[in-house]
Amino acid sequence: MAEKEKKEKKTPSQNAPQDGVFNLEGVRFLVELMKENNVSELDWEQGDARLKLRRGAVAPIVDAIPAVVPVAAPVPTAPVAAAPSAPQAPAEDADAKFIKTIDSPMVGTFYASPSPKAAPFVQVGDVVGPEKTVCIVEAMKVFNEIQAEISGKIVAVLVKNGDPVEFGSPLFKVDVRG
Repeated sequence: MAEKEKKEKKTPSQNAPQDGVFNLEGVRFLVELMKENNVSELDWEQGDARLKLRRGAVAPIVDAIPAVVPVAAPVPTAPVAAAPSAPQAPAEDADAKFIKTIDSPMVGTFYASPSPKAAPFVQVGDVVGPEKTVCIVEAMKVFNEIQAEISGKIVAVLVKNGDPVEFGSPLFKVDVRG
């Protein structure tokens, strides 16, 4: 038997960090446990502390209320000679295929700069590489530097400083043309 097969599988409680789940190691353990067991939401209470984790994109709740739009009667016009038809523009902009997003890898608060008085990490028009830090997402008092992971030119900043972000939320639009 292979060495891995000989090891007896530990239960999640045996693998849990000894200090509890309310530290970075404990949160990482719970996230991995959620991935392994395909759990999308976890609400954990320990004493007076509470931790709520959610994986995946959260779909917005939309109330479907039909709108009543008044329609004006058509106004008769004089006939116009038909102009030669121009080729129709494609429904999708040709440049759209070169636009990618940098998404939030976690739930937290978006910060564009390392401190309130500092300049933002990136602005529209800046060229970034994969290792370039583009923002900070603060989660549970831990400030996580987020790297671009792609190369290109920042064409839009999609969130405001201090806004909450979800896992997978687009933060920046990047033109990846070389």
